[in-house]
Amino acid sequence: MKEELQYIGEKIVQNNNELAKNLSELMYIEYNQKLHQYGIEEYQIMEWRMKLIQYIGESLFKDQQTITKKIINLATYIGKTIAENGISLKHAIKSISFVRHVIWNVFTEELEQNRFSPATMLSVSKIIDPFLDEICYIFSQIYEVQNKKKVDIAYTSLEELSVPIVPITKGIAVMPIIGEIDTHRSTLIMQTGLDKSAHMELSHLILDISGVQIVDTMVANNLFNLVQSLRILGVETILTGMRPEIAQTSVRLGIDFGIINMKATLEQALEEIGFRRVFNK
Repeated sequence: MKEELQYIGEKIVQNNNELAKNLSELMYIEYNQKLHQYGIEEYQIMEWRMKLIQYIGESLFKDQQTITKKIINLATYIGKTIAENGISLKHAIKSISFVRHVIWNVFTEELEQNRFSPATMLSVSKIIDPFLDEICYIFSQIYEVQNKKKVDIAYTSLEELSVPIVPITKGIAVMPIIGEIDTHRSTLIMQTGLDKSAHMELSHLILDISGVQIVDTMVANNLFNLVQSLRILGVETILTGMRPEIAQTSVRLGIDFGIINMKATLEQALEEIGFRRVFNK
């Protein structure tokens, strides 16, 4: 059986160019177009496929550990390249099934003539299939990591939008807070307020919470900490938009907003700073 496996493996290696061409013909047009669209040349694609088919063939008669390393390295490189260039995971996985297809086609004639025993072909399958499965697993891992990065970037961008600081004029800005404030967002408000106030060289920051439905002890403490930290930086903070129900709840909870400069509306805060409405005659 060892001689038969070597014969099969060597035949795959010897015909890797032809098999790679057959593989290209089976691939989705969209797959090849996207690879070309992102500057991946045809010769590079053929080189990947020829190497992969060669390693699959060598796995039948060479050291398994060495071949495993080669296949993992090649699959990782290909997986990262196609993932970064917009190829879907569905197409990537499907391409591996085509590899299996073109390889087995090599032995159609021998199988029809009963040249190989069923035990030999079973051994071939037991060697080749785990390698192809490993490639699919590697592709899946790479796409999972890439998708997580995209989600993290999108989430970070969304977080930044959830805590905006809007400049009014030089040295003055408004931070409008809308929606629920949990522990994570509260920390984000603190960090954003301090970082951007320093970066924008603010003298006044108006913290508007008219869009906040609930202010509990945790939120109140963080607001206090933000105001005190900004004061150390030389930034005067004015809190606006305190809703009546929040004020009532704060009193029941024993939360003291007396140390914070508060105004009912954003307009009042701006007026205190020195903004006045100008009417055209």
